Amino acid sequence: MMRRVDFLKLAVSLSACYLAAFIGSIFTTPNIPTWYAALAKPFFAPPNWVFAPVWTAIFTLMGIAAYLVWREGATDPRVEAAMAVFVLQLAVNVSWSAAFFGLRSPLAGLAVIAVLWALIVLNIQKFRQISRTAGTLLLPYIIWVSFAAALNFAIWRLNF
Repeated sequence: MMRRVDFLKLAVSLSACYLAAFIGSIFTTPNIPTWYAALAKPFFAPPNWVFAPVWTAIFTLMGIAAYLVWREGATDPRVEAAMAVFVLQLAVNVSWSAAFFGLRSPLAGLAVIAVLWALIVLNIQKFRQISRTAGTLLLPYIIWVSFAAALNFAIWRLNF
């Protein structure tokens, strides 16, 4: 049975990820039917409806991964470092939405997504040192962001 403190850590971890998703959606949602719809897209661009369920699943996996690391001891220096990288990459994740959609700049999005990709790789490494499962739960995230980076690059090349 899950202890109350573990349940709270899981709830906070998931909530932090869903809050990041919500903040990102503030930049994204209004621009999808207008600016984004008018852009030329590569043949491999998925339909718009794919993004919400994929990101929801990824943010859920991220929250679970963060919980698995956090429960190992918040005062452990390895946990502190891993969680610091996690929070930083979460902030950069939101800033991609602000750059690409908010600024309507695929070029700014490319700059941000390159940093995000590197931070996710570092995050996976740090999480795996503490919990192999937590690191593994971030693999769909790096795969999706790699795809998103290719899509971002192609949109930039086709439109600007």
